[in-house]
Amino acid sequence: MQSRSNGTVFWPVLAAIATADVVTKGMAERMLSPQRIPHDVAGTWLRLTLVYNPGAAFGLNLGSQSRWIFTALTIIALVILGRLYLSTTRGDLPRTFALSMVCAGALGNLLDRLRSEMGVVDFLDVGIGDARWPTFNVADMAVSVGAILLAWVLWQEDRVAMANERRAALAVPAAAGISEQGDLV
Repeated sequence: MQSRSNGTVFWPVLAAIATADVVTKGMAERMLSPQRIPHDVAGTWLRLTLVYNPGAAFGLNLGSQSRWIFTALTIIALVILGRLYLSTTRGDLPRTFALSMVCAGALGNLLDRLRSEMGVVDFLDVGIGDARWPTFNVADMAVSVGAILLAWVLWQEDRVAMANERRAALAVPAAAGISEQGDLV
């Protein structure tokens, strides 16, 4: 069976997620202004609240240069992710899908940082009462889910590689006429 090109998965997923991110952020800015006013969707458990985050995940802020520091870090991350994509075996759909999700999310938040000094547009607000998760967006969800999937995929690859190394190490003594205990056979 001919394996599929990774691009047939990577690019459509990246485009769909990045587009969804840009569209939902635009809608949030138009429909949820002014910022920090919650709009209940499912009681107080799920609210839409416009917030601009000049820092990174979970409100991490590095001061007045946060925008440019996180822009540079995102570009570096995208280069590393691009190299991972290029090294991905043809037809490895889980790894390709994970990389496309992380890249799309990183790209979506990078576009916000470049577009406005106010920061990344966040609007999804979940929690119970005053116990709230930090407000996030579609790009954040893509990065989080994609990173978890990518970690799992890379862990599985590592397990397979280690098992193959063990098998190869056991095969060498047997091929040389040596038992597993080191005795000549």
